[in-house]
Amino acid sequence: MKNAVDDNLLFVFRTCHDYIYGNDGLHKDKAFFEFLKIIFCKIEDEKNVPRPLNFYATSGERKNPDGQLVVKQRIEKIFNAVKLRYPQIFSDADNLELTPRSLARVVSELQKYSLLNTNIDIKGKAYEEIVGANLRGDRGEFFTPRNVMKMVVDMIDPQLDEKILDSSCGTGGFPVIAMTHVIDALEKFFVDEFKAPRADWNEDIRRQFQAQIADSASKNFFGFDLNPDLVKAAKMNMVMNNDGSGNIWQANSLLPPHEWSDDFKRGLARIFNLAPENIRNANSIALFDVIVTNPPFGSKIPIDDEHILRQFDLAHIWTFDGVWSMTDDLRSSVPPEILFVERCTQLLKPGGRMGIVLPDSILGSPGLGYIRAWLIRNHKILASIDLHADTFQPHNGTQTSVLILQKKSPAEIANEERNGIDDYEIFMAQVERVGHDKRGNATFKRDDDGREILLDDKKNPRRRNRRGRQNLSRLEKKTSR
Repeated sequence: MKNAVDDNLLFVFRTCHDYIYGNDGLHKDKAFFEFLKIIFCKIEDEKNVPRPLNFYATSGERKNPDGQLVVKQRIEKIFNAVKLRYPQIFSDADNLELTPRSLARVVSELQKYSLLNTNIDIKGKAYEEIVGANLRGDRGEFFTPRNVMKMVVDMIDPQLDEKILDSSCGTGGFPVIAMTHVIDALEKFFVDEFKAPRADWNEDIRRQFQAQIADSASKNFFGFDLNPDLVKAAKMNMVMNNDGSGNIWQANSLLPPHEWSDDFKRGLARIFNLAPENIRNANSIALFDVIVTNPPFGSKIPIDDEHILRQFDLAHIWTFDGVWSMTDDLRSSVPPEILFVERCTQLLKPGGRMGIVLPDSILGSPGLGYIRAWLIRNHKILASIDLHADTFQPHNGTQTSVLILQKKSPAEIANEERNGIDDYEIFMAQVERVGHDKRGNATFKRDDDGREILLDDKKNPRRRNRRGRQNLSRLEKKTSR
């Protein structure tokens, strides 16, 4: 097996999915989940090293029905092991429903690559694009570009022992990138501690490193989402990137906490060493050190359930008389992103940090000044980054920004109400380029004459030409932060 590079894994994923969709007569979402089962089988087979690999289809098997049936029987044995390993994702009743012909074709396309060892950014990009093409819903869901997620995570800088949540996790991009950030920091620590690069570690050091990764993945990374299909896709994304699938839950996190499902509350209680019955209201859920999230947006999907609204200050009517004041009256409905801002604050520990993508209306609309007043009262504003207008194109043209916040403690809020807020610096930036145009096509750096700038490909000696010179390859996407 070889590691995927550039976009070749994305091309293979598309080829496999399109073949299933075109030859087995399945709807898009059904075709996607059958493809998902095959990816699970591929990863499960790779974990069986040094035992012989069974995820393969020979050219002879692909060409005749009997050989295709042999391939299906071989992959079904792997899938039975997958169901035992991941009962929270697959039930005993789940089966591989692809025809032997399609299954053999998909296996033959995937067998050459190592999904476990391929760079996380490469397989994450491929996976999330396929998920987005099939599971993007109509509840204000539009998935965050990876470069924006990486920017937010780098600015938040989560640490190894911190509890990290995406309260609207979608396909799991934020938890995966946060976990990658933490693993990179852990690797640097090991390199410094043992005075050797990773390639030179002995087996004991490698085992210790992997044990720390597994422990952190199982205890420190969390995701909630209302869409059960996206929850399953997010679990797969976490499995494909260091096996942290256990803390992704299907939940309507805007419900009063005492109405959260028993499974959800028991899972949180187990990890945070709580009694499930103690998760009962907004004052009992300040559990997380870091939240990185892009909540669902939109006036088309308002929350109008009074039972939910009464939990939130921002669901009340506010009046302005020199300063904003909250009344006892509730609004008839509130866009979900406004409630998610407050729910995320409730989920943060005092001193905890939040990176959240929000529509610019919250930051600029005169009528929403009460939200800004509430944000300033309850948080230290660390940064505000105005994202490019094409950030979410070609799927959505909403103008957005990223806020980086730190939750104040009750004592800090009380002190500031008595003495006023001391001035402090806020980092502010405007993103001028995001790496693609409004049609989603990649953009590249150009010189003064408009020609794309090329660089020597020093990382790949196999691309030398016959004279021994480095061939040229295209530069990174045209992005800035």
